Amino acid sequence: MALLMTLCASLEAQNTLNAYIKDSETKEALTGATALLLNTSNGVSADINGFVILSNIPDGKQAVQFSFLGYEEKSGAYFPLSDTLVIYLNGEGDELDEIVVSSTRSSRTIKDIPTRIEFIAGEELDEKANMKPGDIRMVLSESTGIQTQQTSATSANSSIRIQGLDGRYTQILKDGFPLFSGYSGGLGLLQTPPLDLKQIEVVKGSASTLYGGGAIAGLVNLISKTPTKERELRFLINGTSAKGLDVNGYYGKQFNKMGVTLFTSYNSNAAYDPAGIDLTAIPKFERYTINPKLFFNLTKKTTLMLGLNTGIEKRIGGDLHYIAGKGDSIHSYFERNNTQRISTQFNLEHKFGKCSHLTLKNSYNSFNRLVQTPGYEFNGTQNATFTEFNYANHGEKTEWIAGLNLWTDNFTEKKLDSIPLRNYDQTTFGAFIQNTVKAAKWLNIESGLRVDYVINYEPVILPRVSLLFKINPKLTSRLGGAGYKAPTIFTEESERIQYRNVLPIDKTNILEKSYGANWDFNYRTSLFDEKVSLSVNQLFFCHS
Repeated sequence: MALLMTLCASLEAQNTLNAYIKDSETKEALTGATALLLNTSNGVSADINGFVILSNIPDGKQAVQFSFLGYEEKSGAYFPLSDTLVIYLNGEGDELDEIVVSSTRSSRTIKDIPTRIEFIAGEELDEKANMKPGDIRMVLSESTGIQTQQTSATSANSSIRIQGLDGRYTQILKDGFPLFSGYSGGLGLLQTPPLDLKQIEVVKGSASTLYGGGAIAGLVNLISKTPTKERELRFLINGTSAKGLDVNGYYGKQFNKMGVTLFTSYNSNAAYDPAGIDLTAIPKFERYTINPKLFFNLTKKTTLMLGLNTGIEKRIGGDLHYIAGKGDSIHSYFERNNTQRISTQFNLEHKFGKCSHLTLKNSYNSFNRLVQTPGYEFNGTQNATFTEFNYANHGEKTEWIAGLNLWTDNFTEKKLDSIPLRNYDQTTFGAFIQNTVKAAKWLNIESGLRVDYVINYEPVILPRVSLLFKINPKLTSRLGGAGYKAPTIFTEESERIQYRNVLPIDKTNILEKSYGANWDFNYRTSLFDEKVSLSVNQLFFCHS
């Protein structure tokens, strides 16, 4: 009888907690969130309405922890209590907010942007930099939906394909500046060491409203590090069994109103033939790079950035005997690429209050490249400029950005044979406006309009609408896309044949237009008491 009375008293001492667990911003139920009585194994998961019933809680003040994947945990002492609680969890967006995604030019977090964008940063970028410190091919090739297409078996030239489209439909930017287009496109990936990069941003789908022609499949924006108050000094020395050597150095420091970053690198590889067939699997090359930048805080609201990018490279692949200086009538094949690059960056920004700012940016890029194969040579210089003036206003529910662009692109070929010169001169004037609005808790809309005029071609009008549907906290969907591309001789096909017999651009050509759509679904959940996370992403892309 005493044992029975003790058991009854114990049962009467058990309490129950009823609670709804919701997102603090959207107030939506967090299905699968957990409530756990601290220091015990007593826990329960929320149903489809975010509702939990946590039973068998002893008398007295007990601590309960509420958690959900992607949200900050919340703990508290809630007993004795008889009413149903509503627990709001904050998303871990507070940490993501510190990562500024500049390609969309929005103040929104990634989860609230209708444009499909991904970024590579932090440990992942450091890991790939340690594994492949000489270039960024590995970083990009391991990202979903991106292929690095090699266009030469001997020189290893590569281009980027997003969603399977030809590399000429992808823009490569450095801090928002188009420094790797046209003639340099096939070597841009190979000549960019990752040590001075803070992150890489990838937009999948057309970004032509903000970035003009060429961003039909998407764009890759390489974001450089900026100086911080704490000095950053890094060196990376790497040697490989494939006879490669990389020596990279980075320095960054903010001094009161002025900051500086400096990146230098030496990258080289001896001719490497692991198969023993006397042909290079990795070409012989030697490259020197130096990129200094200065940052000025002119006033509390005005900043100025000045940058310089320089690089010299000699690259040769083909027959090992020829490369070693022992070529003859049998051992005679080679492919040589000698390049020199110099480019400048200028960015002036003035803020008006907390929500709006004006930006003026300019870049100049000169790229000279010599391509040689037996009995053939292609030698030319591309000079390009980019100027943009834009105004942005970032409201809590609505954002606006509008601007004017001017591109100039001139290519001059050295006359070497009877093939007509492939010289060209393109000037493009552009104007754009884009609006992002939070129409409802479940719908964000991004709409834009760009008008470009490429001299000698007809004007191009590009409307664009992207939609973000927040179906529930675990499932989202995005929809949008459109773009155009001016005619060019610099394509993957031309790279493969080293521009041999490629004819100049016909003045009667028309602009290549693209009308397409991106539609993706993203699902994220946790399994086994949040010990395993599951993400499913499906993208549909239509292009014409």
